[in-house]
Amino acid sequence: MHSSFSSQFLALDALLTDTRRYWQLLAFDHTDIPWPDLEEALLSLSDEDVTALDRDPESLIAFLVPYIPALQTLPTLTALTLDATSRPEFPFWLSNGIKGRKLTQLQDFVAQVYQPKLPVLEWCAGKGHLGRLLAYLGAEHVDSVELQAALCQQGQHSAEQQKLAMTFHCADVLNDPIAQYFRPRQQAVALHACGRLHQTFMEQASAAQCEQISLSPCCYHLFTEPTYQPMSDVAAHSALDLSHSDMKLALQETVTAPGRVAKVRKREVQWRLAFDALRRDVTGDTQYLSVPSVNKAIFSGPFVDFCHWAAEQKQLDLPAHFDADYYLAQGRARQRITERIELVRHAFRRAIEVWLVLDRVLYLEQAGYDVSLSEFCHKSLTPRNILIQATRCQSAK
Repeated sequence: MHSSFSSQFLALDALLTDTRRYWQLLAFDHTDIPWPDLEEALLSLSDEDVTALDRDPESLIAFLVPYIPALQTLPTLTALTLDATSRPEFPFWLSNGIKGRKLTQLQDFVAQVYQPKLPVLEWCAGKGHLGRLLAYLGAEHVDSVELQAALCQQGQHSAEQQKLAMTFHCADVLNDPIAQYFRPRQQAVALHACGRLHQTFMEQASAAQCEQISLSPCCYHLFTEPTYQPMSDVAAHSALDLSHSDMKLALQETVTAPGRVAKVRKREVQWRLAFDALRRDVTGDTQYLSVPSVNKAIFSGPFVDFCHWAAEQKQLDLPAHFDADYYLAQGRARQRITERIELVRHAFRRAIEVWLVLDRVLYLEQAGYDVSLSEFCHKSLTPRNILIQATRCQSAK
């Protein structure tokens, strides 16, 4: 039997498969726009136009539809509802130490997932902020599982001070035995556990037949194989092979980065491309070569210093003198190209994320759960606002 989620997945999968040439590539690999039909339209955009379109997915899709007609159905295929539930209020002593936007996210998540009369398992708990809010509302007991011993100690100390029914367990959930934390009469919750961490959580919770499973996934590529391993039978038949780079595309919508961060990021991209132009001239190699991450402070210094650092990372001998301004201009010209390639790729961000999320939904349906899919908060709080809620089917009990 096909569920509505299965039909949605198959339609989205067909769209992404048919449009692969627009999103499944690396912008840095290209010195020209790789789609002749789009070149004129993209190069006629000012930098301000690019920024505005990047921030407004609806306008971006409208701009691209004349060139990529398949995008027309994308808003319908990726639409999720945001349930308006009133935010629970908490006393100041409970929310003390949780920064503003994070607290609002937690309040919105708790408003959607809180189930009275069930004990809770809190996964990748950190200091247990989410568990504390659920315990305060009346969860029977909260077991919080966390990797870092220091965070477990802080969380346990806060719970005891605040007289909350919580127990912290220190565990490396990818390597330690963890089945004992999951029980049938339980609500298992995971807010923004990354990649393999939330997949393991789903596998263990469904194997233990937990009554309720509530999660908001994040960073789909972390701790995973280089190529995406589908979770559901339906996704296993897809022709798509998603790399880490493809999965990272789902995460590239940043609505919370301050202007200063965006400015440094822009300079970093220009300098990396400028160094790449210099490296190509020195070596004759025309393939893009990535340089490791580095402390952002380096981008406040001279460009020449960055070049010498990058050359050292790649065991490259630079000429004693080179025209830094010439290569910075090259970097800026390349940046115009990469930003416009990225703009096209960004039209597919939410589609890839919803494809990944639907694979998780179908996996839970396969395991005997009724599943709902929604947004738990507005994306201005976090773009990772998707909520999967699964309830054990009566027939599966």
